[in-house]
Amino acid sequence: MPSSDEQNRANRPIRILHVLGCMDRGGVETWLMQILRHIDRSRFQMDFLVHTARPGAYDEEIESLGSRVIPCLGARRPWTYAANFMRQIAAYGPYDIVHSHVDAFSGYVLMLAQRAGVAQRIAHSHSNTMRQRKVAHTARRVYLKVTDEAIRRYATLGLAAGPQAAEALFGPQWSEHPRRKLLYYGCDLEVFRGDIRANDVRAEFGIEPGEIVVGHVGRFCEPKNHGFFIDVAAEVARLEPRSRFLLVGDGPLRPFIEQKIQASGLSSRFILAGTRDDVARLMLGAMDVLLFPSLWEGLPMTLIESQAASLPFVGSLAVPEEGVVVPWLTRRLDLDEPVFHWARAVLDAACLRTQVDPLRALQLMQASPFTVEKSVTALAEVYESLVDLSIAKAA
Repeated sequence: MPSSDEQNRANRPIRILHVLGCMDRGGVETWLMQILRHIDRSRFQMDFLVHTARPGAYDEEIESLGSRVIPCLGARRPWTYAANFMRQIAAYGPYDIVHSHVDAFSGYVLMLAQRAGVAQRIAHSHSNTMRQRKVAHTARRVYLKVTDEAIRRYATLGLAAGPQAAEALFGPQWSEHPRRKLLYYGCDLEVFRGDIRANDVRAEFGIEPGEIVVGHVGRFCEPKNHGFFIDVAAEVARLEPRSRFLLVGDGPLRPFIEQKIQASGLSSRFILAGTRDDVARLMLGAMDVLLFPSLWEGLPMTLIESQAASLPFVGSLAVPEEGVVVPWLTRRLDLDEPVFHWARAVLDAACLRTQVDPLRALQLMQASPFTVEKSVTALAEVYESLVDLSIAKAA
């Protein structure tokens, strides 16, 4: 005969609270939105606790899908944040799982979740931050030592977007730990199957026929290395007068990026499109090549999307090789290589755009681990196994 806990689980959804900075259009947030759209919402109730009172780009859709966006302010003031966190858990809980996506700060979040009585607590690493850790100043190193210990103590499960992201947050022996796992991002491939009229898309941005468009999709923040993108763009523009540059995204470094574009004399060549909800359409219709010179990454959703769009990709070595599914579309270079080599690689890749079979690229992506269906299945299994574990412990 089923126990009362098992009966309760059968009669209600598993409740998960995701913790993030804000539900704006970023790689992690976009992945979570794809999960929310495709997961069985009668079995899994997902809410989002965010560290801002400012509305996020996805807030309205989240609420339309029956989930909640819950502000929790004071992340830079530990005692204030703790009081706010406990208050929100009491108001909106109880939750079966707290799933934290805020890198090292997850240690503090999960400690509070444990004190709030949440039985299962996930720390999720989305980026390879080993480079920043190596150059961190003394106070930052102390902070990381404390938060790393908190993650070790309070995370009942550690997930990571890729091996490098796992090592960054969980240490070099992460794979030997039974409670540390990889969970790859999944992409909704259906949005890349549409019939896009490239001329119409390009006309919206004033792109002339025959112009070569070098694109980028990502937040205007330090890891994305937009400054280096502009350096490469200047060399591409020197080699190819018909080149244009399309930046999709927004973020705190946008004023600096705009100033550098103006100083480079390339303002007429650049299009800053801001945040968009039609990234697939722009990859399919507007761009000839994607330039992605990141300083660090986990396993970027942009890499997955570009391959689904059969869009040639030139990125840094920070982009993990395990995300490469369509190898003839993708080239990775060292950031120490001369800008000329990067520019030449970009122009060579742009020539591939018309030679790639989009159907073949989509077939390879469909067979890869990086589909939203596989991602949803894997995450659902994680959540169910954690709740089963809680029930077993309570028995």
